[in-house]
Amino acid sequence: MSEHRRKPPQGRGRRAAQPQPSPGTGRRSAPPPRGGASSSYGGRADARRAAPRGSGGGGRRRAAGAGAAAGAGAGMAAGGMGGGGRRAGGAGGRGGGGPYGRGGGRFQPPPRKRFIDYPRWNKAGFGRWVPSWKLVLGSFAGFLGLIIGLSGIALAMVGVPDQNEATKQQKNVYYWANGKQMVVAGGGDQNRQIVPLAQIPKSMQNAVIAAENESFYEDPGVDPVGIVRAVGRMALGGDTQSGSTITQQYVKNTYLDQSQTITRKVKELFISIKVGATEKKQKILEGYLNTGYYGRGAYGIQAAAQAYYRKDAKDLNPSESAFLSATLNGPNLYDPAGGIGSAATKEKNFERAKARWSWTLDREVQTGRLSKATRAEYTKFPMPKQPKKSTELKGQKGYMVDVVNNYITANSDISDRELKQGGLRIHTTFDKKKMADMAAAVKKVRDANIKPEDREVDKYVQFGGASVKPNDGAIVAMYGGDDATTHFTNNADYTGVQVGSTFKPFVLASAMRDGVRNPKGPEVQGSEARTPVSPKSVYNGDNKIKLRNYNRTIWQNEEGKEWRQRNDGNQSMGRINLREAMKESVNTPFIQLGMDVGVDKVKAAAIDAGLNEDSLARTTPTFSLGTSAPSAIRMANAYGTFASSGMKSEPYSVKRVEKDGEDVYTHQKQVKSAFEARVADNVTNVLETVVQDGTGKAASALGRPAAGKTGTTDDNKSAWFAGYTPQLSTSIGMWRVNDKAKVQKFQKMYGVGGQESIHGASFPAEIWTEYMTGALSGTPAKSFPAPEPIGEPVFGVGASPSPTPSPTDTPSQDPSQDPSQSPSQSPSPSGTCDNPFVCNDQGQTAGQDQGQDGGNDQGQDGGNTGGANGGNTGGANGGNTGGADNGGLFGGPTGSRERD
Repeated sequence: MSEHRRKPPQGRGRRAAQPQPSPGTGRRSAPPPRGGASSSYGGRADARRAAPRGSGGGGRRRAAGAGAAAGAGAGMAAGGMGGGGRRAGGAGGRGGGGPYGRGGGRFQPPPRKRFIDYPRWNKAGFGRWVPSWKLVLGSFAGFLGLIIGLSGIALAMVGVPDQNEATKQQKNVYYWANGKQMVVAGGGDQNRQIVPLAQIPKSMQNAVIAAENESFYEDPGVDPVGIVRAVGRMALGGDTQSGSTITQQYVKNTYLDQSQTITRKVKELFISIKVGATEKKQKILEGYLNTGYYGRGAYGIQAAAQAYYRKDAKDLNPSESAFLSATLNGPNLYDPAGGIGSAATKEKNFERAKARWSWTLDREVQTGRLSKATRAEYTKFPMPKQPKKSTELKGQKGYMVDVVNNYITANSDISDRELKQGGLRIHTTFDKKKMADMAAAVKKVRDANIKPEDREVDKYVQFGGASVKPNDGAIVAMYGGDDATTHFTNNADYTGVQVGSTFKPFVLASAMRDGVRNPKGPEVQGSEARTPVSPKSVYNGDNKIKLRNYNRTIWQNEEGKEWRQRNDGNQSMGRINLREAMKESVNTPFIQLGMDVGVDKVKAAAIDAGLNEDSLARTTPTFSLGTSAPSAIRMANAYGTFASSGMKSEPYSVKRVEKDGEDVYTHQKQVKSAFEARVADNVTNVLETVVQDGTGKAASALGRPAAGKTGTTDDNKSAWFAGYTPQLSTSIGMWRVNDKAKVQKFQKMYGVGGQESIHGASFPAEIWTEYMTGALSGTPAKSFPAPEPIGEPVFGVGASPSPTPSPTDTPSQDPSQDPSQSPSQSPSPSGTCDNPFVCNDQGQTAGQDQGQDGGNDQGQDGGNTGGANGGNTGGANGGNTGGADNGGLFGGPTGSRERD
């Protein structure tokens, strides 16, 4: 741009750049010599090029800073002090050395001051992006300050809610399926009694502190590490976490709800800090012990002491206090009287409670809150008294409320504590008329037959039952026991009672769906190697035959012992098809069928039908005969799967729940296909035979199409009848147990009701028929779907027909009743085939094996007969008539797991 500048007139501009005369002489000073310290002056053009643009560029006021000082020095050296020196100083300011002159090299502007030096100005390459330690430290300090500041603001803004409002309780209202009120419970039924800390024994205070929060009196009321861990786990979808300290638990119980959310955790944190800073520890501990839920409807230590030990809290000893502190962790799992569900049985709860009780006492010793001498005094678990129910829940209402409450907490977002606080309107599936019908049916049969005042054996007889809608799952009726206020176990729910032969339909369903394995194949076989069976399939129904593996080898347990299964009454039925075996409830065909299919497949079929896996027994061979203990509700629902042509539904007892006029829960129907229709319909068709002319014939008095199965277990300890129509599925059980005894054991029922023994065909079938008659009155009769043909007729070990079967080898049949009962057509003895189940040579092999074994082991007559006619009756019959009874591996001395 300099070429466009207008040059000033000669001798008038830029005077400061010209030499001035020395003072007093009038002569101009000579220009400074080139080189040396002041040689940077090189004329106006050089000065202009050296001067920074924008720093006064070209004007009279350029002289400044270090350049001015250098110029002044040069002027003083040339012309002395005075005006000339000042002019020289000005010249030096324009042309002086350093970064502003030629002597300093190319111009480098100074760095501009920045608050945050990032990227770093004096670094190059990757180093520009690496923050300095000052920046890192400053950022951390700033973030920490921000958190502290925000926390302070939050603490200032968060107020402690009104305790009385937060802990106010209401009643729950339960409704029948038709919308009419059933019972009012909750709220007022809860026993809350607030007592001061002075009336809570030190032993209780010490037990809770030692077990839950050792540093209670020293900590600020929160555990930051625990809170961060809990929030992190919930944010990542992990297990929900509870408050870590007593203060946090107190805040949660008193001021907040029980939801496991991050929002609630944050509120809990700030409120706990404020409560810990403003309230005394004694008040916090008092509040926690008075608001905690201990089970049995008891809120607070005073109510808990009364509920468990019938005494005031101030009278609790250290041992009782240690146990009650354990119930704060979950009363459903620590009450020795048992809780809800198969995981909360009396036995399991007792073991958990005893272990926690002992651990708590030991913790008190470790933390210095209990002396070793005192600990040594308490070596026996302080067994609580049996629970008492509110009289408002007497009869069947208490059982219904228990089932409903359990369903709500397991299937909705409503917690047990929220449920107990009340204020809910709960619409159930229970039908008032059907509930009355079931209770009346049990009472009629019991009053007519069970006389405990006359017969000692009639004492402690229990009944249980449930009724479910097929293809829906709604529980419409149940019988839990005599009275919920005196008998505390719900007999309609899990009781641990085995179901016996009522389990056999699941074996048949598995055989039809999955098929029996090829004896020549490996143990694990796919569907292509298996043969689905039909009801025409024939098995050996003799008594005490040797149990075989699927490959026809003799089964042995881990100790190398064999197993011979008994039939009811030690009867031998000979060759018998599966329909007849089900009708007469013969054990030996079904235990062998289970082995041929695979017990794992039988278990899968039972679960698919609707049974809970945790109620099923170990998968030993006798699994197929009903050693499992599903509840009456689950059995009724599983049979309902067959009634609905294989459509499985989840049982439910609640349709919807309201709170403050809004629905907080609505049931969503859960129905899915568990079996092909032809599998389920064929099972139903076989079970119709049981009702029409089998062990369940008593149920034929219903007078409409029905299917069902009887069941009686080893030593006559329980008896069942489960059956259904297309509209309703019902299961009734009967057993004998003293529910007041410390150690409860199922007792034999020989002689009960004046009968030699109790079977599913007796009292359970009578109750079932009486109930179903009333429950279905006014409902039109409906037939089951006609079953499609299914599977192939297969032959079990020792069941293949000989070329000229004798009459004793031919199963009892009634072709007019069902075509599937006609004699099965088999290949000729000389023919060949690939399927060993339908070949006569299988019968020859079986005959030789069974005959030899039978002859050697069970009697000469059995051996001779067995060798002659294919081993069908010889070995087994020989065992029945001539062999010794050595008991069994699963059934003890009698060798039987199921009787009908």
